[in-house]
Amino acid sequence: MDKKELNKAIEKTVLKMALEPKNTEHYHELAKYYAMDNQYEKVISVYESLLEIEPKDLQTLLNLGSIWFYSKEYKKALKYFNQAMIVNPSNYLVYYNMANTYAELRNFSKALHYYNRTLDFNSQNPEVYNAIALLYHDFEDYVESRAYYEKALSLDPENLTALVDLGNVCFKLYDYEKALEYYYKVFDLAPDNKTVALCIANTLAVNKDKEKCYKYFEKALELPGDNYKAYICYAIAKSDFKDYEDAIELYKKAIKINPKEANAYILTGNLYSNIKKYKEAETQYKEALKINKLDPSIYVLIANVYFMNNEVERSIYSYRAAVNMRPENDEYKLVFIQVLEDFVEEYRKGDVIASF
Repeated sequence: MDKKELNKAIEKTVLKMALEPKNTEHYHELAKYYAMDNQYEKVISVYESLLEIEPKDLQTLLNLGSIWFYSKEYKKALKYFNQAMIVNPSNYLVYYNMANTYAELRNFSKALHYYNRTLDFNSQNPEVYNAIALLYHDFEDYVESRAYYEKALSLDPENLTALVDLGNVCFKLYDYEKALEYYYKVFDLAPDNKTVALCIANTLAVNKDKEKCYKYFEKALELPGDNYKAYICYAIAKSDFKDYEDAIELYKKAIKINPKEANAYILTGNLYSNIKKYKEAETQYKEALKINKLDPSIYVLIANVYFMNNEVERSIYSYRAAVNMRPENDEYKLVFIQVLEDFVEEYRKGDVIASF
């Protein structure tokens, strides 16, 4: 439906509402058309008018809650989900939406409670187990997370969400062989999945399988989608395998794709620093600083390069800049004080020698 047809449908529905102001179906229809036109303020207004006619319209309550949820207005979302729960305390979607909202609010206990209530009414839905697994994952309980993803797969062995996320969990548990097993399953089911190709490549890199690792990075680069992350991950792997020149070229390609993103400059600087090319590292860090002028960590990186290149005074100025920007950061303070004390001590030694 194009814009012109949509406007006609809206006009027609508004006319029907004028003729039958108590017919809630017309309100649902109008809200649908406004949603198709991305006019969500009007969608909300229509639904609120509908609730004045029928306060117990479950679909309206769920839809309003969902709109506020995706707008990140979680307290408003809960208001409508709670009303929906009162209207129908046996509807699993009510509890599922409430659980998702509490998960976004980082309230683990309430999120888990409502996910469990969801399972009371729908215990065979793999997406509910995926959601619980993600909750545990977000709170870094990877063992529990793994168990729930495995439950989701027992219900749906080809569930791509569970396979990918279970691979990620196994990776975080250092079970790289299992991680690869799940990633390979996803790639068999969806060979155009660029993200999973990168996951396989990164895991192979950790496993020190250079040949296969590079093969999957090349596959990822051939697949449609943004290559910025692919170039960076590939460059990190090349650097780990000491193919430094190749890594630098890959970082350059990432920078060409997104020159306003500081990360590639910083990683290039780190590589130059590791191979003791301090001037080149300084240049890269300063490019990153042009993008993120208020990032104290970049000043620290520059200070480290100065220090390693025996430019201690310049190092002190950069450390001081980081401390001034983040005076509450004890790590910055300790490094700055230590470098300053060492410099002063060395300077005083020079004075003593000069006096002779």
